[in-house]
Amino acid sequence: MINSIEVNETLEMIEQENLDVRTITLGISLLDCVDADLDRLKEKVYTKITTLAKDLVSVGVQISEEYGVPIVNERISVTPISLIGGGACKKQEDYISLALTLDEAAKQVGVNYIGGYTALVSKSMTSAEELLIRSIPDALAQTERVCASVNVGSTRTGINMDAVRLCADVIKETAVATKDKNSVGCTKLVVLCNAPDDNPFMAGAFLGVSEGDMVINVGVSGPGVVKHAVEEVPGADFEELCETIKKTAFKVTRVGQLVAGEASRRLNVPFGIVDLSLAPTPAVGDSVADILTEMGLEKAGAPGTTAALALLNDQVKKGGVMASSYVGGLSGAFIPVSEDQGMIDAVNAHALSLEKLEAMTCVCSVGLDMIAIPGKTKEAAIAGMIADEMAIGMVNQKTTAVRIIPVIGKDVGDSAQFGGLMGYAPIMPVNELDCTDFVNRKGRIPAPIHSFKD
Repeated sequence: MINSIEVNETLEMIEQENLDVRTITLGISLLDCVDADLDRLKEKVYTKITTLAKDLVSVGVQISEEYGVPIVNERISVTPISLIGGGACKKQEDYISLALTLDEAAKQVGVNYIGGYTALVSKSMTSAEELLIRSIPDALAQTERVCASVNVGSTRTGINMDAVRLCADVIKETAVATKDKNSVGCTKLVVLCNAPDDNPFMAGAFLGVSEGDMVINVGVSGPGVVKHAVEEVPGADFEELCETIKKTAFKVTRVGQLVAGEASRRLNVPFGIVDLSLAPTPAVGDSVADILTEMGLEKAGAPGTTAALALLNDQVKKGGVMASSYVGGLSGAFIPVSEDQGMIDAVNAHALSLEKLEAMTCVCSVGLDMIAIPGKTKEAAIAGMIADEMAIGMVNQKTTAVRIIPVIGKDVGDSAQFGGLMGYAPIMPVNELDCTDFVNRKGRIPAPIHSFKD
C-alpha cells in the first residue's frame, strides 16, 4: 500500500527538481463501435469517449491538488482507427471526418491529446490501412488534438518497406499541410517498430487489441530529479552511480504508482501500467542531456555518450521494476531534441549529429525523436532514416520510433518553434547521399533469425 508519507519524501523533487506525472492516459476500446454506416460509427465513437472520459480531467486535478503532485496532462488512447473505420471509410475524406470526431470528443472532455489515429502494418497493409495512412496529412492539418502513428516493423515480422516509403511521403505531405505553423503537424506523427500496446505517451499512444475495455496508464518523468541525485555523488564509481540512479528511479515510480492507483479507484477503471520515462521538457534543469554531462561528459555527443545513456536507461528500468508490479509502455530515457534544452545546446555546439543520435537510440527508449530537418529533404532520405531506425528496433528486439519534422521553408542554421512541451529545435543537417534505389525496392525486409523462438 502506498501512502502519503512516501509522497512527502519526494516533495523536494516536486518543488525543486521538476518531478511530475507527465500524463494520466485513459485507454478506451472502440471495438464495439464498429459500424458499416459512417454517421452511426462517428456517433458511437463520440458518445463512448465523451461518456467514459467525462471525469478524467477533473479527477486528475483533484489528485494533483490533494497530493501536491503536478499532473501535466490528461490524455486518451483508443483502438487503432484503421481497425475501427475499415468497414465504413471508403475514401480518405471518410477517415478525416472520423479524425474530426475524435478531435471534437477530446475537446469536449478537455484532454490535450487523443492517440490512436493508427495503422499497424508491420507485415503488410490492407486497403483500409493504406487509406488511413494516406489521410494522415489532412487529418493532422484539420485537427488540434489528434495524434497519429504507424507501426511498420517488428522483430517477429520484419520491416514493411512499402509502408516505410509511404510514411516518408506522408511525413513530407504533413509538413507541407502545416507549413504555416513550422510544419507542426509532424510533431503529432510517429513511425514505430515494435510499438507497445500500453504506451501512455504521445504521439505513439494507442490502445492495443490485447487490452480490455478501459485502462489507466500513467507516465512519470523526472530527469531533473535524477540529475540532482547524480550531483550528490561526485566522483562516485560506477557501482555507486548505478545504485544512486536506481534508487531515485524507484522513488519517482512510486509517485506514479500512487497517482495511477488513485486515478484507477476514482474513475473505476482498471490500472494498467506505470511508464517511468525520463521525458524532458524545454525547462532548464529538466534535461536528459544534462544528466549525461553530470556523469562526466563535456556535452551530449562526446565520446562515451552512448555508454552513459545505456547505463542511465538500464538503471531507470531496474529501479522502476522494483517500484511497481506493472511497469510498461516505454520506460527509460527519451532523447527528443526539441524538448530537451541540453540536447538543443549540444546540437548548436555541433557536438551532436543525426548519426550520433541514431547510435544513441540503440540503448535508449525510443528513437529519432522531435528532430527538425531541412524542409527540402527528399522523401527517399526520410524513408532511409525510418528504415535505419526500424532496423535497430527489429534486430535489438526493442521499440524504436521516428518523429522528424522537415520544416518547410527552413534550412540548416535556422530554428523552428513548436510551443509548449514541444519546445523548439535547430534545423539539423541530413546526409545528402542518395538511397532512392534501395528504399524503392518493393516488399519486406525479413525478420532476423533470432526472432524464430518457437
